[in-house]
Amino acid sequence: MKIDELKELLKKFKSNVVYNADLKKKNWFNIGGKAKVFFKADELADLVEFLKVLNNKEKIHIIGAGSNTLITDEVYDGVIIKLGKNFNRLSVLNSNIIISGTAVLDKKLSEFAAENSLSGFEFLSCIPGTVGGGLKMNAGCFGKEIKDILISIQAIDKNGNVLTIPAREINFDYRNNDLSENLIFLSASFKGEKKDNKKILETMLELKDKKNNNQPTKIKTSGSTFKNPIKETTKKAWELIKESVPPNTKFGDACISEKHSNFFVNKGNASFKDMKKLINFVEKRVFKKTGIKVEKEIKILEN
Repeated sequence: MKIDELKELLKKFKSNVVYNADLKKKNWFNIGGKAKVFFKADELADLVEFLKVLNNKEKIHIIGAGSNTLITDEVYDGVIIKLGKNFNRLSVLNSNIIISGTAVLDKKLSEFAAENSLSGFEFLSCIPGTVGGGLKMNAGCFGKEIKDILISIQAIDKNGNVLTIPAREINFDYRNNDLSENLIFLSASFKGEKKDNKKILETMLELKDKKNNNQPTKIKTSGSTFKNPIKETTKKAWELIKESVPPNTKFGDACISEKHSNFFVNKGNASFKDMKKLINFVEKRVFKKTGIKVEKEIKILEN
């Protein structure tokens, strides 16, 4: 749709809609252009109404913390939706179940679980991003995945229909699941185990130390670029990259982290094209050297 038509269609949403919105600051890479339409949904009722009014006339992308997203430098020809304050809530049910909005940061969910003496969430303290993104990709680290603690997901389809999906009906795989791309996750229920608060905090500290010793921090990066090819080899993606690609490989300001070769870094003003070139180059070099096709873990948002 043309922008004037969209403005007319969405006029009732007023300040919650921004046209030609800047996306560069909304992702960890600090790369990206504009979005034709950016909508912040503070309430479920707003989101339901927005989706019904939009009526699938534009493609939709949900953005969380932007911790594993590479965004085009062009104007994204679609609608970006970000979930606001009412999707950022946490509560405890029956002493061992946590209900979390999907805009909650994984780290905050982990800390909330520790405050309530619930174990099983410690690994989430090391995962950047939101609960929604974690559900989307079955996020995990140190041998644990989000599916291990999940009870159910509440979601909405792009027609505005709300539904609840029990975890037992979802087929989870490594960094993947079989849920429809048509769904927007709203909240999720997780089950923990009662445990001494001090022991939970000790485990969280151990995991954080392990992460900080092996992964770069406080830089413009987007976490693991490629999934570990668990079906083809016991080697991790970083090992395959290290043996296949010169460590000083770079395109513009897009380069490979010296600390962890599966982390790609924006050293300053890397463009979308620079980072995408680096990703594609590494993918080809790994395949040429090892015969293994590594699959991207990072999400690339382009037209």
